[in-house]
Amino acid sequence: MTDHVGQRFGNYRLVHLLGEGGFASVYLGQHVRISTQQAAIKILHTHVTGANIQQFQREAETIAALAHPNIVRLLDFDVQNDTSFLAMDYAPNGSLRNRHPQGQQVPLATIQTYIRQLADALSYAHSQHVVHRDIKPENMLVGKRGEILLSDFGIAVISQTGYTTLQTGQNVGGTACYMAPEQFRGIARSASDQYALAIVVYEWLCGYPPFMQGDFIQLGYQHSHEQPPSLRARVPSISPALEQVVFKALAKDPLQRFSNVHEFARALIEVSKPHGTPIGTPVITYRGHANWIHALAWSPDGTHIASASADHTVQIWEVNSGRPKLFYNGHSDVVWCVAWSPDGTRLATGSRDHTVQVWDAQTGNRLATLQGHRADVLSVAWSPDSTRLLSASWDHKIFVWDIAQSRQLLTYTGHNDIAWSVAWSPNGARVVSASEDKSAQVWNATTGQRIFSYQGHTNKVITVAWSPDGTRIASGSDDKTVQVWNAATGQRIFTYAGHSDEVWCVAWSPDSTLLASSSRDKTVQVWDTQTGRQLYSYRGHNSEINTAAWSPDGTRIASGAFDNTVQVWQGIAPV
Repeated sequence: MTDHVGQRFGNYRLVHLLGEGGFASVYLGQHVRISTQQAAIKILHTHVTGANIQQFQREAETIAALAHPNIVRLLDFDVQNDTSFLAMDYAPNGSLRNRHPQGQQVPLATIQTYIRQLADALSYAHSQHVVHRDIKPENMLVGKRGEILLSDFGIAVISQTGYTTLQTGQNVGGTACYMAPEQFRGIARSASDQYALAIVVYEWLCGYPPFMQGDFIQLGYQHSHEQPPSLRARVPSISPALEQVVFKALAKDPLQRFSNVHEFARALIEVSKPHGTPIGTPVITYRGHANWIHALAWSPDGTHIASASADHTVQIWEVNSGRPKLFYNGHSDVVWCVAWSPDGTRLATGSRDHTVQVWDAQTGNRLATLQGHRADVLSVAWSPDSTRLLSASWDHKIFVWDIAQSRQLLTYTGHNDIAWSVAWSPNGARVVSASEDKSAQVWNATTGQRIFSYQGHTNKVITVAWSPDGTRIASGSDDKTVQVWNAATGQRIFTYAGHSDEVWCVAWSPDSTLLASSSRDKTVQVWDTQTGRQLYSYRGHNSEINTAAWSPDGTRIASGAFDNTVQVWQGIAPV
């Protein structure tokens, strides 16, 4: 395909390629006169000539008229040297496909947040007599404030005019996986967008769309004639009511689906709500450890917890029953940290014995021992694609590991004191680290180049967490505060001062609206990340609380403390 870098299209000069598919290539464009304005420039692969120019003009004008906070704006369009292009708002935080790679389950609370915004966008477009026709995670972008933006209305409409077809190029596999039965017959309607959105929800719930194997014709047959595999068979924790809602939106006959996409969204959100359980209600108390709990991690499907202890063990147990499933005894000293891989297959643990160990979550078999630190390993974190691992240590160093080859890829030495905590950005491109040196630093995960250092705390920074929407970072400190700041600029958004002692852990809710922070003051406090208003203070432990984490569906919180227990309790119910 032609490389357009350096060329000018309209008022924009193309800087570099952002991505390409069967219909178009997308470039970052810099406005030639306004230095602060950038745009995503979509260059269509098929030339537009003759009478087609008028068709392109009419359809582009229709798309440009779409004005909604959850739709990417079309800024400009034109035909230049028989090549058509569209200039659109640039969304710097990537797509939901980047955030949630195929195979990764998405928490139900997060799905609700996405669906509200996507349904609003589609409902508005349908009211303007525009059918998207190409709903898929790649076309759901993350805006500057973490909002979800539906993109590619232009490509979806233009693809129906004859310039290109849905059967052309690289997009056929990805697109065909989400197409409604009637769309394979060339009859797209608003209910087709509802069907595609339901396919996306299906994928988010279990990791994969219902139909994936085969060419365009085979996938069309499956969508038209075969029932999707049971969601509950794939993920037993999914309720029958939730599965029923998704399958109604996946009806083969468009008339048997919900009357509109808003009705689908409302039904999905309603069946996902926990009813009548107040925040703080105990679910289970796990007492399997013989010493204090320092860290815990939920399994990606929300059914199990792995807890790490000063008793030298990591224990995996069932959340609803508290029944132990597996004891891992691979470390010879205190286990400071544990992280469950996003694909659900492995755990990583760090210990006072100076090692990072990777082991099978089903069998407990050790898969790798990663050596290189010269002191306690205090924090471990998996990359979103489960291929790399971060480890932070008392020796001031942070390592990036290639898990498949059990080798170090990078050593970060930007801190001059103990490295307490590390976290990946949701797209895996950046890392944030917290240190005894009173700073939190954001750096490139591939090169190790420091991007900026956050200096807002007056004492050591013990914990950091990147918001799931990628826009903010929370840091907790010995200065008794939690601070929330812009992940791109380091600008402080607000300071939460609800704790009376040092803050040891911060955890974002899956939809990025709430934070849970645990402290030496024996509380876990839940508060609103937009206002800083405290919503609840949990006091179920009788000693300092080292760790807290939200369940993947955002309904419960688990906390571990010096009282040797892990307690699971009701969090804020999704609304």
